[in-house]
Amino acid sequence: MSHKPPSILVVDDEPDICANLRDILSEFGYRVDTATSGASALELVDRGNYDVALLDLKMPGMSGVELFREIKSRSSGTVAVIISAYASTSSAEEALQAGAWQILSKPVDIAQVMQCIDEAVNQPLVMLVDDDEDLCDSLWDVLRSQGIRVKLAHNVASANKALQDQDYQVAIVDLKLPGGDGLRLCAEIREMNPGAKTILVTGFRTELEQRAGQYSGVDATCYKPFDVSELLATIRRLTNAQPK
Repeated sequence: MSHKPPSILVVDDEPDICANLRDILSEFGYRVDTATSGASALELVDRGNYDVALLDLKMPGMSGVELFREIKSRSSGTVAVIISAYASTSSAEEALQAGAWQILSKPVDIAQVMQCIDEAVNQPLVMLVDDDEDLCDSLWDVLRSQGIRVKLAHNVASANKALQDQDYQVAIVDLKLPGGDGLRLCAEIREMNPGAKTILVTGFRTELEQRAGQYSGVDATCYKPFDVSELLATIRRLTNAQPK
């Protein structure tokens, strides 16, 4: 887990709600930013990294669902919690289907919000590095459904940037990457994030076997096409996490 205080983004078109949540969450040691529109929220997301985003469902201009989808594309490791007076609506269900973590009802129950944030930030944090974006999106859905936070990176440069923003418990790294080599990236991950475990993945079993002497620092290997249950078991073994 990161040594930095967890960072929270609160988005609601009512400034009083933003101010109230900011004051309460700050007292508990969280770093909190607020925004009263989807556009201003995305400006903050583009400038920084957030562990959790508390998003109002009904807002003028951009709904909480639309905002979540944008946040997901820009900051895939952020856990979204939707807060709404319309928690049973089709829009709320749409948010859950898109990958939001939970739906909380208005008026806000602070104890429930705190419990939800605590659960979110204590989920295992995994970085998935693979240039196959469809595969990444599919695995994101699977891992999020199992209570695992997932940061996606599609090349070495974006992986290195992600390593500067957060500490990860596990990095799942493809052997062949644009702009670099998966084995080398695993070594860089160990250097930048010494507590991280690494899972090297490839569809080229023979090549990996030929390079066996080069990956003594890798904690596990996994072959494509994935056995998802095996991958989940490996992540949980490396993070000591319990199944959801």
